[in-house]
Amino acid sequence: MKVKLHTQDLQELVFEKNYPRNYLTEDGNLIEQEYSGEVMGIHGHYREVFMENIRIGYGDMIFRPQVELGFESDFETVEMHFLLSGASTTFSQEPPQEFRFEANQHNIIYANGFRGKVNFWGNKGLKFLEINLVPSFFIKYLPDQGNQFYQFLKNINNQQTSYINAQSYSITPPMHFIIREILHCSHEGIFKKMFLEAKVMELLMLQLEQISKTSHTTRSISSSNREKIYAVKDIISKNLESHTTLNNLARQVGTNEFTLKKGFKEIFGTTVFGYWNELKMERAKHMLLHEDIPINMVSEKIGYKNPQHFTTAFKRKYGVVPSELKKNKAG
Repeated sequence: MKVKLHTQDLQELVFEKNYPRNYLTEDGNLIEQEYSGEVMGIHGHYREVFMENIRIGYGDMIFRPQVELGFESDFETVEMHFLLSGASTTFSQEPPQEFRFEANQHNIIYANGFRGKVNFWGNKGLKFLEINLVPSFFIKYLPDQGNQFYQFLKNINNQQTSYINAQSYSITPPMHFIIREILHCSHEGIFKKMFLEAKVMELLMLQLEQISKTSHTTRSISSSNREKIYAVKDIISKNLESHTTLNNLARQVGTNEFTLKKGFKEIFGTTVFGYWNELKMERAKHMLLHEDIPINMVSEKIGYKNPQHFTTAFKRKYGVVPSELKKNKAG
């Protein structure tokens, strides 16, 4: 099992990696590796973990305005792909296909060997998470209802490279939370293996559940307005403790309230304040579980002046009050 990245003219090998069949090592343990440096004007780092049936790769890269590389692989895989920032387009030679991702999008792709090229661009660089699953392992969890699932399974059985859906999906706040847990896992040894396996399955469940509930429609939002909507998403992500209005957010990015409401719902599948609240609750949960911070400070950090109001909202979301979560974590 081999992956290779090279310049389009084949003059320079950028990256080459061999993997054991089904990512299964001789001792069955988890393997972790990290690469960093600068090649072809690309600077950053790449981390990967692999274990039986699962490979996790995370890249954080900065590069010149646009980079094009050749890409090859010689094995079957199902990839859960999450583009966190930047944009990319992958072109497959056989069969001729284009796979495009913009920031905050995800999809599931099947490939039986791959030969083609990939373009990266974006002013803020590129951050992505890719989780590769052995197809026979993935198929066990593919729902048996829905035309797109049936067609995807048919493509896998026919060994035909394809998306699960031609249009990618928005990464939801719960997905972002699990991605953070995967990237910042502090467990070691067998416990890290168990944790990552569980989180991969949880992330896959959220993907498949979203896909089963989503009916794609033709998107009417322009590319310029799309950038403004993503700018609002960045603003609220970095200012969880703030209080503002839709009109104020719209003015900050140079649009109007109607366009913001309509565009945000179209891109993210929820309202601005629905998304904001999801982020607040996920951030609060993370602080309660992983940081030694008093509950009243957690409440303040996500914008609740009254800790009791925070406790009520948290219990409504997770079915448990913050103090119980901290107590169970400590125990």
